[in-house]
Amino acid sequence: MKKPTPHIEFIKKTLWIAVPIMIQTAITNFVGMLDNIMVGQIGTNQMTGVSIVNQLLFVFNLMIFGGTAGIGIFTAQFAGKRDQKGLMYTLRLKMMMGILLSALGIGLFFFKGSSLISLWLSNGSSAADIFQTLKAAGSYLHVMLMGILPFAVTQVYASTLRENGETRVPMVAGITAILTDLVGNYILIYGHFGAPKLGVVGAAIATVLSRFIEMAFVILWSHSHTTRFPFMKMAYCGFGVPRNLTVSILIKAFPLLLNETLWSMGQTALSQQYSRLGLDVVGAFNISSTIANVFNVAFIAMGDATAITMGQALGRMTDEEDRRLIRYDANRLAIISVVLCVISGCFLALTSRFFPMIYNTSATIKTTASMLILVAAAFMPVYAYENASYFTLRSGGKTWITFLFDSFFVWVVSIPAAIFFTRCTHWPIVPVYIAVQSFDFIKCLIGYLMVRQGGWIHNLTEYVKE
Repeated sequence: MKKPTPHIEFIKKTLWIAVPIMIQTAITNFVGMLDNIMVGQIGTNQMTGVSIVNQLLFVFNLMIFGGTAGIGIFTAQFAGKRDQKGLMYTLRLKMMMGILLSALGIGLFFFKGSSLISLWLSNGSSAADIFQTLKAAGSYLHVMLMGILPFAVTQVYASTLRENGETRVPMVAGITAILTDLVGNYILIYGHFGAPKLGVVGAAIATVLSRFIEMAFVILWSHSHTTRFPFMKMAYCGFGVPRNLTVSILIKAFPLLLNETLWSMGQTALSQQYSRLGLDVVGAFNISSTIANVFNVAFIAMGDATAITMGQALGRMTDEEDRRLIRYDANRLAIISVVLCVISGCFLALTSRFFPMIYNTSATIKTTASMLILVAAAFMPVYAYENASYFTLRSGGKTWITFLFDSFFVWVVSIPAAIFFTRCTHWPIVPVYIAVQSFDFIKCLIGYLMVRQGGWIHNLTEYVKE
């Protein structure tokens, strides 16, 4: 009988994958926090405008993530089999997907950006505040459009490297980019070292510049290490992909693309519903989500580690004993994720009193932000378990199930709950937020039952023939 990897060795192996992702995500979110604070020093309206645009770009970013991740299910399993042709084909499909989605995103935001931004501007706010917020958001969005394509290309390469076990290079590329962003923000937002004082436009320029640098880094590194990754030198010798492989991948990838798009739109819709309680709520959520993102790195990184570890294991699976070990390892990964998030949630709670004080905004917004941070900290282990369940189910190609588990739940349960509590009660934002988030306990139960059932355990590469 095959024995599972000893616990200590398994934890080491998992952290070897997760820690570089965690470091990159933590630094990215930390610098994003500093950016947010810098913009917040300009004024509440500017901070709110940038926050709204970032909510919209969040939808696009997750579309890219969903499109590449759906194909990445096959990339991870081909990596487990060391199938270089399969890896080459998945890289080509990812690039096509990234370019297509970038074109759609740029077109939508260019022509409909102002209309989308206006959805967050509550009539309960003053006309002057609404005007200033819309002006700041529009200026920021128009510059950020130039960073959409390089972001997509970076995700194509970085995700492919991670699925092949190389997590340090995307980390270094990300750190290089965010340091560029941080320095650029300091210079361009406030006009240091003789540069013009550009405010939110300066923040956008710095971000776009950092994305081009990150893209150049991962592309140059990938194509200069073809001995380690032979499929890279064949990547653009042509653009063909076998039809049956394309169909097999797209059948699995489309539900994940749809899921990430609808889920991100669902989160944006939730934000828009909460904004019905006033622009102060938008500002408070901006502050709380900024610091929460820094501590969310634990379950984000563990999600990626779960997808990579499970995907490679499924690609190597040959018998029923392997199936048993894979299910056992999936449970261990979920436990590690929850434990890490209990720890990070405690640290997040400790920031709730002092972090909002950094912002140049009203006392009401600061108080509300503090309470929202505590709620986010309390629910972090819940998010960790449902995230681990999602990535486990996804690793075996059960993308329609993950669609029902994830975005379907948001639109059928969470959003109707938010609509009810914001329109049919007189509750303030904190109890409304707690009530809506409490429905995630149902999602955890569903995830537990699905993972335990084991129907997600499939070696997809067995059914892919040239």
